[in-house]
Amino acid sequence: MELLFNDSLAKNYHSKCQKIRVMSENWTQNNAYCVKCGNKLIHFENNKPVGDFYCGECREEFELKSSKTKLGKQIVDGAYKTMIEKIDNGTVPNFFYLNYALIDYKINNLIIIPKHYFTKTIIKERPPLPKTAKRAGWIGCNIDVSNIPKAVCCL
Repeated sequence: MELLFNDSLAKNYHSKCQKIRVMSENWTQNNAYCVKCGNKLIHFENNKPVGDFYCGECREEFELKSSKTKLGKQIVDGAYKTMIEKIDNGTVPNFFYLNYALIDYKINNLIIIPKHYFTKTIIKERPPLPKTAKRAGWIGCNIDVSNIPKAVCCL
């Protein structure tokens, strides 16, 4: 298993966030497998709400979160309303939390949080973005992982 990002993929990007997104999604597609059936993952089109990958065999969905910091008590996530809807209709994805070293783009940990741990009680609404923001009024969420058992898979 390769434990380094392919940094040549990020040459055409200026934003650090975009560089990490491209490299981490590429790494995941090439190195991660479906936790349900073991098949390779397929990348969804970009900007799909609450989902980055799916299994072509069993249709399980996965969302990737990447960070240079170790997993803490919360994961910053996307739209609050979308996440709650996904929980309500039973389509919340499994989560991959990828921890990397910024200095050499080495993968330190891959933590898998199965979808059955995602309930409304761990989804915390963030304050709306201020009127001065580009997406004024948008409400994101944090995922409180502090009470999820530590029995997770790590590299």
